Amino acid sequence: MTSAPRDRDIALVAFAQTVHRRTSDELSEVEMLMPVLHEVLDSTGLKTADIDFTCSGSSDYLAGRAFSFTLALDGVGAWPPISESHVEMDGAWALYEAWTKLLTGDADTALVYAYGKSSPGSVRDVLTRQLDPYYVAPLWPDSVALAALQAQALIDAGDTDEPALAAVASRNRAAATSNPHAQLRGPVPQGDHLVHPLRTGDCPPIGDGAAAVILAAGDRARDLCARPAWIRGIDHRIEAHGLGVRDLTDSPSTRLAAERAGAFERPVDTAELHAPFTAQEIVLRKALRLGEDVDVNPSGGALAANPIMATGLIRVGEAAARIHRGASDRALAHATSGPCLQQNLVAVLEGEPR
Repeated sequence: MTSAPRDRDIALVAFAQTVHRRTSDELSEVEMLMPVLHEVLDSTGLKTADIDFTCSGSSDYLAGRAFSFTLALDGVGAWPPISESHVEMDGAWALYEAWTKLLTGDADTALVYAYGKSSPGSVRDVLTRQLDPYYVAPLWPDSVALAALQAQALIDAGDTDEPALAAVASRNRAAATSNPHAQLRGPVPQGDHLVHPLRTGDCPPIGDGAAAVILAAGDRARDLCARPAWIRGIDHRIEAHGLGVRDLTDSPSTRLAAERAGAFERPVDTAELHAPFTAQEIVLRKALRLGEDVDVNPSGGALAANPIMATGLIRVGEAAARIHRGASDRALAHATSGPCLQQNLVAVLEGEPR
């Protein structure tokens, strides 16, 4: 059962993120994260001691050292002792854990944060470590090459073509013009083929960034936020690990997660999709049944800023922020992990009637 019980409604009440940059060599993960934590707490008037549960998402592979997330706790303040957890996943999955914690009634407030510094190493090489370790990873197919296989499968199936992919990139980065946190904004040349049929413009920027949200339950949420973004449903599913047994032109796990989260019960007006590559937006739009009347990625999405391990949480935060300021009434947020949309999380957020 993945829909929140009526007697324990939970909402996102605050969201903050960094200005995402190509590199932040002068900052450690803690130094990058601390201003975001201060901002999200200050927006609610909460102190660290007021938070009942803290959960984070990050990757030791990006940091290049084991248990790197423990250093980030310096930015949170782990003394006096706090109730804390961590997922080696995008922060959207940390949000899912925090949501389940609040559902149990063991906590009324939660701080969720995520961060990633992709600039120090080769992201394309690092992401090969999430592949099947026996048959696929030894071949070292990088993340762009695998995304190109998915794009070519869509082209061969007649679902898209290169001009259509260029249009996806153009629309996302045009939307990012009004997003002061985005790394890429406005017209960005499609460039040469990086891995055919994907051009440079079809791929996400490499950059560093962090994000944080605060969850609260029931009347506590109403006390902290004028218009909370209520989580009406949230679910995540996974495809088979073997790429050869999947249809790369479809995403059944996204469709199932959306169904279980209640996304198809009523139309949404906004969708924030975690689609790092243009072809993946084509797949997600079909799986989520999004029509032209839905505002997709008004923030610019992952094509405008892609701080790995925080991008999915940012999609949820951006959707919630639109509800907070009255720009949306019912929004869908999507996060993904793994090659070619292997794991997918869908959340449905609603604001109270105005």
